[in-house]
Amino acid sequence: MNRIVLMVMKNIVKVPGMYAKLCHYAKHNDEYSEAEKYAHIRHILTLGVKSGNIDMQIFGEENVPKEGGLLLYSNHQGLFDVVAAVVACETPISAVYKKEIEGVPFIKQIATCLKGLAMDRKNPRQSLEVIQTVTKEVMAGRRYIIFPEGTRSKLGNKMIDFHAGSFRCAVKAKCPIQPIAMVDTYKVFDQKNSKTVSCQLHFLPVIKPEEFEGMKAGEVAEMVKARIQETLDKYAEV
Repeated sequence: MNRIVLMVMKNIVKVPGMYAKLCHYAKHNDEYSEAEKYAHIRHILTLGVKSGNIDMQIFGEENVPKEGGLLLYSNHQGLFDVVAAVVACETPISAVYKKEIEGVPFIKQIATCLKGLAMDRKNPRQSLEVIQTVTKEVMAGRRYIIFPEGTRSKLGNKMIDFHAGSFRCAVKAKCPIQPIAMVDTYKVFDQKNSKTVSCQLHFLPVIKPEEFEGMKAGEVAEMVKARIQETLDKYAEV
């Protein structure tokens, strides 16, 4: 059985009500606190993980700052990565995601509630506007997760090049960077069956602004990638 189908079937009684509430939050976005909306979204996704035969192991939670703006940069293996990040993060986070999926039901409502930003990779001007918006939001105290590969690698635990432009907002905002290493998350939806699958999310030590002061975006990108690679080398299957 397909894993997403399994998630829905195990929660068939709850799904209509949870989705209706999510749609209500999205339609009346400004009437509810971010904490309330995030708690509901996190509840839905956590339920999906538990009912989808997913053994998700989280490491390094003590590395995540409790307060303040933050940029989380993660390698990207598949659709489950955002789910894993939200489930693992108690403090609300938003995401920068590719424009191609912004109209997909459920994703659309979540993005609206969490002020997610769709990036058109084919439109440099629009991409720059997104980076500028993220910079302002992070300086104001929000948290965003960005996947600097730009798309899933399709190579399992092997990364592809990081786009330097993704790190301009960190350089301009002079905010802490939280590297995240996703291990085996591609297996969650790539497997053709719904047998139990294990994956890991590692919050690596935060990179403080003074550590990359004076560095160019490309140099910061390489530093973050190298730190994620260290974790993949240690925990990922060959």
